[in-house]
Amino acid sequence: MKQVLSQQEIDSLLNALNTGEINPEEMKQEEEKNKVRAYDFRRPIKLSKEYVNTLYMIFETFAKSASNVLSTMVRTNINMTLGAVEQVSFDEFVHSIPNPTIMGVFHTLPLNGNQIMEINPQFGIQIIELLCGGAKTKEKKGQKKEKFTDIELGIVEDMIQNLLKVFKSSWAEILDLEPELDNLETNAQLVQTMSPNEPVVLISFVVEIFDTKSFINICIPYVSFENITDKLSIRSWFDMGKTYDDNRFRDQIAERLVQTDVNITVEMGRTVLTVDDFLHLEAGDIVQLDMKTNQPMKLYVEDKVHYLVQPGLYKEKMAVQVLQYVEEDVEL
Repeated sequence: MKQVLSQQEIDSLLNALNTGEINPEEMKQEEEKNKVRAYDFRRPIKLSKEYVNTLYMIFETFAKSASNVLSTMVRTNINMTLGAVEQVSFDEFVHSIPNPTIMGVFHTLPLNGNQIMEINPQFGIQIIELLCGGAKTKEKKGQKKEKFTDIELGIVEDMIQNLLKVFKSSWAEILDLEPELDNLETNAQLVQTMSPNEPVVLISFVVEIFDTKSFINICIPYVSFENITDKLSIRSWFDMGKTYDDNRFRDQIAERLVQTDVNITVEMGRTVLTVDDFLHLEAGDIVQLDMKTNQPMKLYVEDKVHYLVQPGLYKEKMAVQVLQYVEEDVEL
């Protein structure tokens, strides 16, 4: 029971039963009725709550990364947040978006079927204006685009290509994906990649720019998840993270680190010159440094002193010989 009844409430309930004010049979029928839940067969639920929670985690990461990518593209702050993850039919998705709109149809190996990224035309117009040198002002109310030119679609295509790279990276912890854009459509009725009743997962994002809110949707058919549902389990996801402790990954990281190029600089000494002295320097002039000829020189690795060295020749080329390793806390 959700709460404990007082003695007075118990007495009142017994009196109501005795007087017939409360019918036990009606109470039982009402309780049974509340156990029945309505199910809409036009909106079949294919993915369990656990899998949907995993998708939330994936696309929250996508939204954060996409905000940075879009902001960098237009050099204006764009905030993108995850709105909802719903399971609907493809027909419901098509009828929920405006016409015209911007739809990027793409396929992602090794997922089955085609996926769709739909960008609200209002947001598309703002991106095109900014990338074409337009003023960074709020979009005018009532502004509507009847048709997009080839140049405008080319600009939007570049944006979608960048978002597909984010789509790939957001799945990296679970699956190695290779998304590839197939084509752009502005009329949702012409997209025939799925049957109207096919169940899809609709991921909606709220995009805010100049205090104007708009939407981006990603539509993924259920068939795309059929072969990877085991990877959507939270347990398997965190189990995959443990494999990075394996020695094989450590060796790979160590191998790449030792192959990294670093800048090395040897300092012979320092001095201070006036601008006048510097302008009158000629070949053969002697510049006095603050170090003696018998003192070791400092070798810098990425602007930090790591070794003391002495100069010399090696195979007729100038070289230095390492004399001593310098600890980080040692002052020279």
